[in-house]
Amino acid sequence: MRSLLESLIGKVDVPVLIISGGLISLFVGLSLWDLELVAAWVKNAFHWSTTLFGAYWQLLMLATFFIALYVAISRSGEVRLGNLDVPEMSTFKWVAIIMCTLLAGGGVFWAAAEPIAHFLSPPPLFGEQEDAVVQASNALAQSFMHWGFLAWAILGCLTAIVLMVLHYDRGLPLKPRTLLYPLFGERILHGVGGALVDACCVIAVVAGTVGPIGFLGLQVSFGLHELFGVSDGFTTQFLVIIGLVTIYTISAVTGVNRGIQVLSRFNVVLAVVLMAFILLVGPTAFIADGFVEGLGTYIGNFFPMATFRADTQWLDWWTVFFWGWFIGYGPIMALFVARISRGRTVRELIFVIALVAPLVTCFWFTIVGGTGIFLEIQNPGIISKPFEGLNLPAALLATTQALPWGTLLSILFLVLTTIFVATTGDSMTYSISVVMTGEEHPPAATRIFWGIMMGSCAAILISIGEGGVGALQKFIVVTAVPVSLIILPSLWNGPRLARELANRQCPTR
Repeated sequence: MRSLLESLIGKVDVPVLIISGGLISLFVGLSLWDLELVAAWVKNAFHWSTTLFGAYWQLLMLATFFIALYVAISRSGEVRLGNLDVPEMSTFKWVAIIMCTLLAGGGVFWAAAEPIAHFLSPPPLFGEQEDAVVQASNALAQSFMHWGFLAWAILGCLTAIVLMVLHYDRGLPLKPRTLLYPLFGERILHGVGGALVDACCVIAVVAGTVGPIGFLGLQVSFGLHELFGVSDGFTTQFLVIIGLVTIYTISAVTGVNRGIQVLSRFNVVLAVVLMAFILLVGPTAFIADGFVEGLGTYIGNFFPMATFRADTQWLDWWTVFFWGWFIGYGPIMALFVARISRGRTVRELIFVIALVAPLVTCFWFTIVGGTGIFLEIQNPGIISKPFEGLNLPAALLATTQALPWGTLLSILFLVLTTIFVATTGDSMTYSISVVMTGEEHPPAATRIFWGIMMGSCAAILISIGEGGVGALQKFIVVTAVPVSLIILPSLWNGPRLARELANRQCPTR
């Protein structure tokens, strides 16, 4: 009987399951019982987290990016990771999975919403500008800061190197606790401390994934209502979530080399087609100028933006919020990157994740968000009026519907967003299952369990109103506090392990 059970669910790490599953269930249960009380607790914890850790997170993001670049251009950049002589998958498939998983659904709705938000309410570092074009480039630059080099680097550079070297070359488990092995040794692998480390990372990534799942239900329901008059209520939202959970659970069960890969490739092709269409029929010159000028402003003001501390209230709801979100994803995302990057060199890994992917993201933000800004400049109110109250899906739909073939374009963007969230859902379902079982090919039952659990949490939270998912979004930042300490040792362990591997692979060089 025991062997049959293990074949179905694997050797589940019970302490990690109890701690992570218990706390997530407690959060959802308390939200059902008294949402206002939970929201107040989370708000206080959010403020405490951003006040005490905001500056540290800014320095951590900067250090991760620049240390990773140094490792990439050094002799260690030639090291081939994963104990393979050639890459496990083609470059296109590898980049497609990375882009879709790490960019996620936020890369669609935020791409439309954040640039217009900064255009209408300029960031304090730049302030109000008389020239609308200058204000537009500043808005794009601030968006680039939040979704650019620093955000991508924290998700899979130094931490991925540590996990790949210790797992594939030394046989240690592919779990977040392995990040602390160089510091604590065997104690972290088998003791209570290791279970707590894994549980903290699982809680952070579940919260970070449940939030987008819930918001996707709200956003697609809103889109269907605006486009086709479908009722924008819980029934529609629930059906959207069921469809999403079905897609990403099937994808996760079929594995990295099948379902996850197929979804990612489809999404990349659809995104490229949509980009090309907007470039052709949209404000082509404005997009090109905006990207170049925005990138120039971003690079020219890189350090002032990255270290800005003059307006902590603004920071809490923008830069520090995003940094907490991305940091919370860090260890589990690095685990997934480690799993799909076998045979890649350190230089390939870092250049693609920390440089190429951010530049593509910035161009994507310029096409979607820059088009929205152009439309607003030409016809004030066309985007800003629907966007009132930071209505993310309204900004996207207002932009797409103002272009030729607006209804079809809006539908395709909703599909794109759904598949983006699905690729994050399937990869995180897979990664959490790896953490729970310690197996690179976790049993289907474990993947199905976590896929359904995340969807169920999202459905329960939106059933009590947008405030439930909103509270969870703030809770994501709170969970980043312990995770940011788990990531910290990778700043020196990543370069050291890469150097040691370089000495073994290229001893004479």
